[in-house]
Amino acid sequence: MEAADRLTHELAGLPSEVKDDGEEAKRFDLIILRLQRDVIIGSGRQFAKLRAEVQEIASALLEQTTIPAIRAEVRLLDEVAADEWWQDVTLPMLELARRRIRNLVRLVPKAKRAVIYTDFSDQLDSITELEFVGVTVGTDRERFRERVRVYLRTHSDHVALRKLRRNRQLTSTDLAELERMLAESGVGDKQDLDQARRASEGLGVFVRSLVGLDREAAREAFGEFVTGRTLNAAQLDFVNLMIGDLTANGVMKAERLYESPYTGVAPHGPETLFGSDEVDELITIVNSVRARAVPATEVA
Repeated sequence: MEAADRLTHELAGLPSEVKDDGEEAKRFDLIILRLQRDVIIGSGRQFAKLRAEVQEIASALLEQTTIPAIRAEVRLLDEVAADEWWQDVTLPMLELARRRIRNLVRLVPKAKRAVIYTDFSDQLDSITELEFVGVTVGTDRERFRERVRVYLRTHSDHVALRKLRRNRQLTSTDLAELERMLAESGVGDKQDLDQARRASEGLGVFVRSLVGLDREAAREAFGEFVTGRTLNAAQLDFVNLMIGDLTANGVMKAERLYESPYTGVAPHGPETLFGSDEVDELITIVNSVRARAVPATEVA
């Protein structure tokens, strides 16, 4: 009876009670409602799955912080995306998250909407283990990246992170400190870190790809290139795209200049806008920015 009373007074209302909200908001309401139910009755059967769905939504929204509505809730989204928030989660915490995030869910990029909502039951008979050839699972790797990203945001004053953000040369000491910090953070195990290091061609590059580059530092990287040149509108747009790319992603490779959105300005490559020496100079800038995230002893 006590549990029933708590369900009546403390759980969120049904999604169908609100007529003017979009489908995404109502589906989010339903996820939170089920999480609240599990908190009350102590059933963990669906909790881990539902929690992962909410964390994925929060992580996807954190990639859209240029939108004012999302930027206003960055602190809450950071907390919800992290594992610590869920350790002793309460009904009021879930209700607060529901109210403040539900109307943001529609802003998740369509490409990120990998959450599949189901509302049916099935009966499990015998279990057969199947091997999927040629299929890789990227969800765990993405979840690891998001956990690290959230953790790094809360330690943005660390000396090594400031150097990465400001495009200052990383040292071996800085790299060792970053590795120690991540190892002690609990965001992942040694295997996760090793995979991230290999995939990014260095731990410093991996971390830089998560924290990005300070926009002013990105502008400074192109200072010599811009000084003394009179760039036309298309050339300036191209350089600004590179500055924005480095600001958001921290590093980039030269072949990126031949992909979207650059092809929107130069459909046949940067050579249509710049001379060959200038293209070489732009590529040198990109490579030098990347090199500063790698200690000299690691450079081949």
